[in-house]
This record gives sequence, C-alpha cells and structure tokens, in this order.
Amino acid sequence: MGHLPRLILSASLALVSATSYAKVIETTTLVGFGEAKYPAGFTHFDYVNPQAPKYGKVTFGVVGTYDNFNRYASRGAAAQGTEELYDSLMYSPKDEIDSYYPLIAQNIRYSDDYSWMEISINPKARFQDGVPITAHDVAFTFDKFMAQGVPQYRVYYKDIKSVTALDDLTVRIEMNTPNREKLFSFAQNTAVLPKHFWQDKDFSQPLSTPPVGSSAYKVIAYKPGQSVTYGLVDNYWAADLPVNVGRNNFAEVEYDYYRDSTVMLEAFKAGEFDLQMENSAKFWASSYTGANFDKGYIKKEEITHHKPQPAQGFVFNIQRPIFHDPKVREALNYALDFEWMNKNMFYNQYQRVRSYFQNTDYEAKGLPSEQELAVLEPFKQQVPARVFSQEYQPPVTDGSGHIRPQMRQAFALFKQAGWELKSGVLRNVKTGKPFEFELMIYSPTAERVAIPLQKNLKRMGIKMRIRTIDTTQYLKRLRDRDFDMVSSGFAANAYPSSNLLFSWNSKFIDSTYNTAGVLDPVVDALTDDIAKNQQHPQKLLYLGRALDRVLQWNFYIIPQWYLSKYRVATWDKFERPEVMPTYDLGVDTWWVSQQKAAKLPEKRR
Repeated sequence: MGHLPRLILSASLALVSATSYAKVIETTTLVGFGEAKYPAGFTHFDYVNPQAPKYGKVTFGVVGTYDNFNRYASRGAAAQGTEELYDSLMYSPKDEIDSYYPLIAQNIRYSDDYSWMEISINPKARFQDGVPITAHDVAFTFDKFMAQGVPQYRVYYKDIKSVTALDDLTVRIEMNTPNREKLFSFAQNTAVLPKHFWQDKDFSQPLSTPPVGSSAYKVIAYKPGQSVTYGLVDNYWAADLPVNVGRNNFAEVEYDYYRDSTVMLEAFKAGEFDLQMENSAKFWASSYTGANFDKGYIKKEEITHHKPQPAQGFVFNIQRPIFHDPKVREALNYALDFEWMNKNMFYNQYQRVRSYFQNTDYEAKGLPSEQELAVLEPFKQQVPARVFSQEYQPPVTDGSGHIRPQMRQAFALFKQAGWELKSGVLRNVKTGKPFEFELMIYSPTAERVAIPLQKNLKRMGIKMRIRTIDTTQYLKRLRDRDFDMVSSGFAANAYPSSNLLFSWNSKFIDSTYNTAGVLDPVVDALTDDIAKNQQHPQKLLYLGRALDRVLQWNFYIIPQWYLSKYRVATWDKFERPEVMPTYDLGVDTWWVSQQKAAKLPEKRR
C-alpha cells in the first residue's frame, strides 16, 4: 500500500474545468514531503552509476521454503523475488522518504477536489512476453484485486468507485468519496497485472508456475521449494527510464533456500552464495572466519546508516485473555534483561528499542509538547495517565543477570492484575490457573534470544513454551491469529504514513500486519487523523509522537534491540557507487567486476 503524498508539481498546469470549479492538475511527480529532489528531465538518481555494466550473477540465501509464484495469494509461501516481477505505475527512489516518479505511468491529471484522476500509460510499456501494457490492464488489476485480492485491499480502496480504460493508454479513476490518500496511492503503487495471463485464473490461489511479469527480471529456472533464478530481460522496455538507469545490473539473480540460518551461514562461507547480511551479533563476532576470509575471498564490512528502525520485539497477541490486561504486559517486560544480553550475547553492539518511530524525528521523547498535548487531551480518560506525565523507557538492569528489583516491580503489577505467586508458580487468584503461554518462532536464532527471557520468566513462576515450526505453518497461524506471542515487530516508519492503518487500526484487524490484535478507539482515531493529514507535515510531527506515546504505554511488545549499521559479508566480486542511498543498502545498484570475480574460485565468479 502507498503513502499519502502531498502533491508537488513537476511540469504542472492548472486549468479551470468547463463543468465545475475544480481545477485540473497535470503532473509527472507525486511527493509526500517538501519538494521533489529530482527535477523534471533528470537522467538518473544520485546514488547510481549510470555506466554500471550489466554482467554476472548474484546468489542470495533465504531461510525457509516456497510453494508458489503468486505474491498476492491468500495462502501459501511465495518465492523470494516474486514481489519484484511487476513494475508499478510509479517508482520511489531510496534516497527520498516519499517521492514517486514515472514508470508505467507517463503523466497524471486529477481534479483538485480529488474526485477523479486520469493516468496516461507510457506507450512503450510492455509485459515480458511483448504484449503492450494498456489502460485495460490497469482497470483489470483493480477489479481483480477487489474481487480476489487480500481483504485489506478491498477495505483500503473502498472509496474508489471505478477504474476504467477510456482508451488503450488512458485510465480514469472515479471516487465514491473524494479521498486524496487513496487516489494518489493507487497512482503511485499499483503493480499492473497482465489481463491476458490472469483473467482466467483465481488470483487468491497459489500459482505453481511463474507468471508473465513486466519488470527487469523474469523467472528463468527454479526447483520448487529449493531455489529460484531470475534473468535480466534483454529487451526490457523501461531500461533507459531515469528511474532505472544504473539499477538492475546483474544478468542473473538467484535465491537458494536453507532450513535455518546456521546452515545458511555455513553454506555462505563454503561459497554457495554471494552476499550475507547478518542479523546475529554472535555470528558476526565469532563465525565470520575461516580459510576464505583469510585468503581475502570474503569481505566483511560494517556500513553505518541512518534509516528508521523497526519496533522489533516479542509481540503479544492481546486478543488472548492472558494478555488482555496492560498491567500483565507491562509486568512481563521486566523479565527481559537487555543489559545482560547485550553484554553477554550481543558483544555490546545493540541499542534498546523504545519507539515505533525509532531513529526518526517522530520518536516520542521527554514529556509531551504543547502541540502533542492538544492532540492527546481529548483522549485523556481513555489512555494511560503516564502518557501525559512520564517519558517511556523500557526497564533497565545493572547487567549482572540479577533482576530481583525488576521482579519485585513485576509482582506488584501481577498482583494488581489478579495474579499471585503460590509455591513457585504464578497463578490466577480467581481460577487458580497457572500463567502459561507459547512463543511461536520459525528460526533457531530466535530461540537463542528467547531462552534468557524464558529463564527469567521461570524465576517469576511463569512457563513460556518455545515452539519452533516451519515457515509455512508459521504464516498460516499468523494469518489465523493462532498464537500467543511471536518474535516479530512493526515495520520502520520514516514518517507517520497511512501504512500505520494496517499495523494498528481496528478496521484492518484481519490483516496480519496488526500482529498485536489492537482494537483501540484512541489508536483508531490517531491513525485516522494521520491518514487525513498527510499533506500537513507539521501536524504529522505531533500526531506521530502522540501515537508513539499511546503505543508505548500500552505495552504491546517486549521491546528488543536495533543496530544502526548494515553488517554485510560478500564474496569480493562487487563494485558499488560512491554514494549510498539514504534509506537502503542499495544492492540493486551494485555490479559484478569481471576483474575481481576472476580472482575468486570458479563457482563464485
């Protein structure tokens, strides 16, 4: 789904409509904040090398498996990379928060009352089988998603009345209710499906063979559940568009699947694939050694970044009765001894997560400002009192591993919530039932970081079972909300965008993005206001911080940790531009150096 952009005009023209007082605005660029970085007529993004060669192969490792090629199916696990098979109407670069430039769309016209929009399709646009991309395909895409797509798509775009092809190269969007957010989101992000391929297929079901795509890469080989290889399309229609110059430089991209991250790391060190981004501090500190490192075949780097960080944590399913009380969730937070874990397990590499806008200006710090109070005051009786009086911080220990002070605070909260310790077991005062729950994971690495939490909970008389299941089961249970707790989190938000609706708003409770299962009228009101105020950056500053405070003090997660660096190891055959994009590692701008590759063992050249 897209962000709600505030329009910045590139090559703009305002006309008075003959039939109404609304102005008709023409543009080629849609932007969320400030002014577009790239002017009309730009030739390429600043973070690419426009002369980069198109050569060589890169292989990535992936944990898990896959069973189909339909990224949008309502069940199953789609192959890695299938989300990139279709070009979208517009493209957003990785050095701007919310700017969109032409890809399939050539230019856009819309009324400034946001009741309609017309999009002109680039006449050169083609699917990978050579069939032209037309307005009929765009209209078909909308209808297909509405009829057979995931439920949240229908909810999100319910304000769109129709998407109609006026001719082969012009599509018109009519709104039931004028809505700037939904109108612009459709133009920015719609990945166009080929009608001739999908019209006789059920879009909600898995697809056993690769579909016809429209992007720079197509599937050229695959072993179901084991690997998938994409090849650069020789006659890719958009290769010379400014948004693509200097990108998509590998002739082949392969994804190999492994059963767990430990096996995958050993495969990388042995030369089975090319690039490894490491999430485990222990592995990074102790396992990236061996003959291929000593010979200089593998290069190990820490690359500092300033991108927003996800709110990673142990996420409560608050729809479970045992986690319904915020006091219980707060009490359980005292069982995670981050300081001990950081020192003894993470080599002091991490910082503690404390915000849902970590590493951004929207992180709530200190006490609420006057402007934030104005946002929060109407909800004073519906939110925790500490939202107004305290700065949220996760519990802090001395790092010794002894957490008696924290346990005392936890037991005080448990007592208020109707739980007490009896004979070493925490039990519900009314029912006598012990406090037990299950943490659902799919990775041995997640189990490793969960065990210290499990041990501390045991000291509190609480039994936390750790259940490791395969990724297919995990996804199904996540979608069915059949879990107590998961080690997951909420996507990083560079600013308070309309995407927050999917993570927190009760209208999207059936979306797996609302992992915690939040049904809160205050959260609904704040996320709705955020969605309505995308064109007002200053308002979003206070709305975002206010939302952050409400989420923090409701204890929907046990916060984990984050790192403001990319930990990257590569078989040393790559070159990359001098400028790295602000919000991404930018692997799609790298290229294979024939000279460097020639020095490596044959299978990694």
